[in-house]
Amino acid sequence: MRTIWLTIFFLVFIWSGIEPKDYFTWSLEVAPAVIGLLILIATYKNFPLTPLLYTLILLHCLILMVGGHYTYADVPFFEIIKPVFGFERNNYDKLGHFVQGFVPAIIAREILIRKGIVALPNWRNLFIVTVCLAFSALYELFEWLVATLTGESAEAFLGTQGYVWDTQTDMALALLGAVSALILLAKFHDKQLIDIKAV
Repeated sequence: MRTIWLTIFFLVFIWSGIEPKDYFTWSLEVAPAVIGLLILIATYKNFPLTPLLYTLILLHCLILMVGGHYTYADVPFFEIIKPVFGFERNNYDKLGHFVQGFVPAIIAREILIRKGIVALPNWRNLFIVTVCLAFSALYELFEWLVATLTGESAEAFLGTQGYVWDTQTDMALALLGAVSALILLAKFHDKQLIDIKAV
C-alpha cells in the first residue's frame, strides 16, 4: 500500500508542477500536501495510521495539487458542471474546504482515541468538530495574511471569485465536512483502529 500511495502522490505532484496556471498559487496550494507527506514519513514507524486515514490524506493531497495546477477558480470539470447545477462560480474550492473538515476530523479522531486524550465519545466529537472549525478559521486568516502581504498576486490563491460570503461558506463547509466524517465513518474507523492495535 505504501508504494501505491507514494506513486500516486508523486505522479500527481509532478503533473501539477508542470506548467501550472500560476507558480505562486501552485506553491501555496501544494505546500500543505508536501508538509503532510513529510509528517507522515516522520511518524510512519512510531505512529502508523489506519488505511482509511492514509487514503483520506492522499485524497486531500490530490485535491490540493489539482487546485494548485489549475487554481481553484478554473478547475475544468467544475467549469463543465457549472451550467448543469446553475452555479455562477467554479465551486472546486468548496469541495476543497469540505474536505478540509472531513479529513482532519478523522485525523483528530484517530489521535484522540489512540492516545486516550478524550475518552467520552460525545465530548470527543465536540472537541473534533471544534478543532476542525478552528483549523478552517486559521487557514482563512492565513489566506488573509498572504493577500495582505502580496496584494493582487494572491487573488488566485484566495479564489473568492467575487463572492462576498466566500470566507463564511468556506468555514461552514469545513464544519459540515467534519460532522459528515464523524457520522459516516466512525464505525468503519473503529474497526480499523481495532485492527491496528492488534498489529
